[in-house]
Amino acid sequence: MLSLKLLREQPDFVIERLAVKNFDAKEIVAQIIELDKNRRRIQGELDESLAQQKIKASQIGALLKQGDKAGAETVKAEVAAMKEKSKELEAQMEENSKLEHEKLVLLPNLPCADVPAGKSAEDNVVVKSTSTDVNLPANALPHWELAKKYDFIDFDLGVKITGAGFPVYKGKGAKLQRALIAYFLDCNIEAGYQEIQPPLMVNEASGFGTGQLPDKGEQMYHVGLDNFYLIPTAEVPVTNIYRDVILKRDDFPIKMTAYTPCFRREAGSYGKDVRGLNRLHQFDKVEIVQLSLPENSREALDGMVAHVESIVKSLGLPYRILRLCGGDMSFTSAITYDFEVYSAAQQRWLEVSSVSNFESYQANRLKLRYKDENGKTQIAHTLNGSSLALPRILASILENYQTENGIEIPEVLRPYTRFDRID
Repeated sequence: MLSLKLLREQPDFVIERLAVKNFDAKEIVAQIIELDKNRRRIQGELDESLAQQKIKASQIGALLKQGDKAGAETVKAEVAAMKEKSKELEAQMEENSKLEHEKLVLLPNLPCADVPAGKSAEDNVVVKSTSTDVNLPANALPHWELAKKYDFIDFDLGVKITGAGFPVYKGKGAKLQRALIAYFLDCNIEAGYQEIQPPLMVNEASGFGTGQLPDKGEQMYHVGLDNFYLIPTAEVPVTNIYRDVILKRDDFPIKMTAYTPCFRREAGSYGKDVRGLNRLHQFDKVEIVQLSLPENSREALDGMVAHVESIVKSLGLPYRILRLCGGDMSFTSAITYDFEVYSAAQQRWLEVSSVSNFESYQANRLKLRYKDENGKTQIAHTLNGSSLALPRILASILENYQTENGIEIPEVLRPYTRFDRID
């Protein structure tokens, strides 16, 4: 959430930066500034009324001591009228603050200065790309056909049990899935991330804290009776561990990792681009989250990008790294790098990770703060990244490692799978 101080002092800057995200903020910013002025005016009137009540209250005692009961009664009546006025001002203050907050949460995070302008994924900047040459057999198949041929993922059974987008992993498919999760967690732990096992459902406050609510509420599965939300990513519960917490400078950086199933409604297009594992409503993902001092968050982002790259590289998959343009970034992100792996069988790039710096945007919503060297309370920075999302990584492994005689397992995964191929 953007700060009122920033909007009050630099409204034109906010409007200019949000235009990079193709967000027209002029009207909302003007409304917030007007509400802020009105709130401060009401606060001034309320403070003055309360101060006058104290003065009048002291007068009542003095008048009674002087034996002036009539004068005391007159002042009492004046105080009673002031109290009623104060109640009205407090109600106005509450309503004004509510409207101000409702407008404030509609504003996305500001993109960093080096975020490129653009409207869609076509305008993203490729910052690194490896060769897409993969030696496939002549009869190479996409992963959904490989899954059927070798009987290790059953998409139809998932439809029967639940619906489209809920596959059933079987046999070596299930073991490979489990191996990937364990490998990714081990890589993250070795890099200094503490493993967390969080809840898979969160309350509204948690959804709001990381920015999923209200912006992405329609994409989340809602448990209406209890008013809980199934998590779309481990980022939500893990980051919320530090909601309403004040840290010390020495506590940073805080690095956490978690494996969770993730749930996303993602209603939308159908066709070859969303077949098989390409888009699911339930999928597994290993996440990394960092809490950082503001002056160190950009360095932390670079370190997270390098870490995710090392994992993708270790799997032997063709990959590229993109810096997202303003129009393709999330509501909460200040800067995002996407990782994509190349599917030779589908002849397309598949996104497997987003690594983002949210700067102070999430932390302001979370009230995640720290005491600086002068003892003053400051807002921390938050970052997160996928390391990695499993479905498309699995799809790419299955397709790129297929041979005439089955599917080979990447070398780094064999100690976890305890088998070398699927045949």
